[in-house]
Amino acid sequence: VQLGESGGGSVQAGGSLKLSCAASGDSVSVYSMGWFRQAPGKEREGVATIDRHGTREYADSVKGRFTISKDNAENTLILHMKSLKPEDTAMYYCAASDHWTLYYIDAGYFTYWGQGTQVTVSS
Repeated sequence: VQLGESGGGSVQAGGSLKLSCAASGDSVSVYSMGWFRQAPGKEREGVATIDRHGTREYADSVKGRFTISKDNAENTLILHMKSLKPEDTAMYYCAASDHWTLYYIDAGYFTYWGQGTQVTVSS
């Protein structure tokens, strides 16, 4: 499966963005999926995942503000982000996993990665 992110941009704190990850070569419905992010000088961190059972996990830093979902009809993974903060600024990556169940957010589960889309939140 090939993944391509879109929807990044620059917003002010408190604003919203919707990130999309279009899949090609296979269906998102047969993968567990996730969003990760990496800020300059920092390690990559998990943001949100949704596994084959539909179970969602969120990093504590984004709970209540971000929502992950799959649009099987559009073959797309979505991340709705609201109440954005400057600390959300990062390159955001989507990823796909062959695992049915994701017990926690860990990049080690994921095999397929997109190229990323930049999100910048100004104060």
